[in-house]
This record gives sequence, C-alpha cells and structure tokens, in this order.
Amino acid sequence: MEEPGQLKRALVDSLAGAVSGGISRTVTSPLDVIKIRFQVQIEPTSSWALLKRDLYGTSKYTGILQATRDIFREEGLLGFWRGNVPALLLYMPYTAIQFTVLHKLKTFAAGSSKTEDHLQLSPYLSYFSGALAGCAATIGSYPFDLLRTILASQGEPRVYTTMRSAFLDIIKTRGVRGLYAGLSPTLVEIIPYAGLQFGSYDTYKRWMMVWNRYRFSNISSMRPDDSLSSFQLFLCGFAAGTCAKAICHPLDVVKKRFQIEGLRRHPKYGARVENQTYNNMYHALRQILHVEGWPGLYKGIFPSLIKSAPAGAVTFVAYEYISDWLESLLT
Repeated sequence: MEEPGQLKRALVDSLAGAVSGGISRTVTSPLDVIKIRFQVQIEPTSSWALLKRDLYGTSKYTGILQATRDIFREEGLLGFWRGNVPALLLYMPYTAIQFTVLHKLKTFAAGSSKTEDHLQLSPYLSYFSGALAGCAATIGSYPFDLLRTILASQGEPRVYTTMRSAFLDIIKTRGVRGLYAGLSPTLVEIIPYAGLQFGSYDTYKRWMMVWNRYRFSNISSMRPDDSLSSFQLFLCGFAAGTCAKAICHPLDVVKKRFQIEGLRRHPKYGARVENQTYNNMYHALRQILHVEGWPGLYKGIFPSLIKSAPAGAVTFVAYEYISDWLESLLT
C-alpha cells in the first residue's frame, strides 16, 4: 500500500489533469476540427491548389477562413465540435494519466513530492519525464484518439452517425488491432512532443522565476518570493505548446493518415487514403513528401499552432490552479 500522502497526491494529479484536459479540449475544438480536415486531405490545403488542378483536382479546403465558412455553412455551429465526445474521453484520461505519471517520475528523481523541488531537476530529467508520461498516457487512451479523428474528419453527409457505429465498423473491418491503427507513429511523435512540451514548460518557468527575482530584487517587500502570476504561467504554457507542436507536426500528419487509412469518407472531401497506402512511418513520410511536397508534411500547421499554443497554456494554468485548490480541500 502507498502512504496516504502519496495516494492523495495521485488523486489530486489525476483529477486536476482530467479537468484541465477537458476544459482545454472543449475550448480549442473548432481549431482541432479544421486541423484534422487539413491533415487528412491529400489535395493541397492552400490557394496554390488552384494552379495544380491538373495534378490534384479541386481541393475541398484551401485555407483557415475558407474552411471555417464551409464547415459552418454545411454543418452548422455544432460541426466545430464534431468528435468532441470521444475527444473528451481521450483528453481527460490522457491528461489525468500524463500528469499523474509525470509527478511520480519527478518525485522519484527529486526525492521529494514538492513542486518547487521538481523545478530544481536537471532540464534533461524534465524532458525525459515528460516523454515517458506522454507514452503512458497515449497507450492508455489511444482508441479514443482514433475515434475522435474519424468522427472529426468525415464531414457531411456523415458515414458514422455515432461513436458506437464507428467503433463497431472498425472492429468489423479491422479487428481489435484497428483501434490502435497509427499507434507506432503516435508513440514516435509523443516522445519528442511531450518531452518538449513539459521540459520547455519547466525551463520557461525557471527563466520567469529568475526574471521575477531580478525585477523585485530592490523592492522585495512588494513581492517576497519569485512565484509566478497566472499570466506568466499562461505565457510559459503558450510558449511550450508552440515549440512542441511546431517541431513535431509532420509526425502528427502521418498519424492521422494511418488512422483513416481504408475508412469510408464522402468523395467531395477529396481522395480516400486506401488500405496499404503506407507500409510504415518512414514510407509514409517519403510518400507524402514525394506526392505532396514539403507543404504536405505541414498540412494543418497554422490551425494546429493557433490551437496548440492556447491549449497548452489553458491546460497548464488550469492544472496548476485546480491541483492547488484540490490540495487545499484534502488537507
């Protein structure tokens, strides 16, 4: 049995992680839907598609504003929250597992469960802990990620009307292994992504604390410590989310292609990704680069960055405040 203090800390981390993930996911869902539509579209996603009609045919989506107008006109306001239920079922356990495992790893490395002691860890340990926590969370919640992608990408008319119908069709056509389609590139993506996100967040927090100490060195009576304001936490989370997503986006594109491979989709949304289009992650990267060029690896990068930066900021700030609140309730 674990000590009561450890059990309490695990409960705080899991609840705070789940709630912060749910808030962040719901707020940023519209940008996530647009990002997924771009990523699963084989045709170009920018206006230069007009010059390539002979090669690709007409592109359904050619820009963020155009995609926003089309989704709103064809699917209504609720279209921007398409797949949000499986997304919440994904993000809430994902962030719960991630923050719980992350805190356990940092506690083990630092020999203390105190957050201020965790900030004293080597930056390399922060990155490594974040990567392992991301892997654990990904494996534990992956089927919901797959269902979220399928429901968010299909558009109108819908092939799958409910999460249950999508789930049963995947089991029927692909078997249980189908629920983990794209898991390998996802794990390859999440190692650098989670490592960068959590590691850089801790790094930015350290820098901000140094800045606070410098600013208030001569007026310490106004601020006796170097604690961060909610706005400073937001900035740290914003920068961490931007950094991680900008570097790891091509792997996310590959993951989405594997997730929708062979699945039905209305023809007006462009060419279908057929079964066995990609042999493995390396082959997928080469094929996308060969057929779609460098822009193909960065499809959806702008809505992804616009989404990931505030999503990371909201998640970290909500987690910090909710965990502090829960700790005060349980003491």
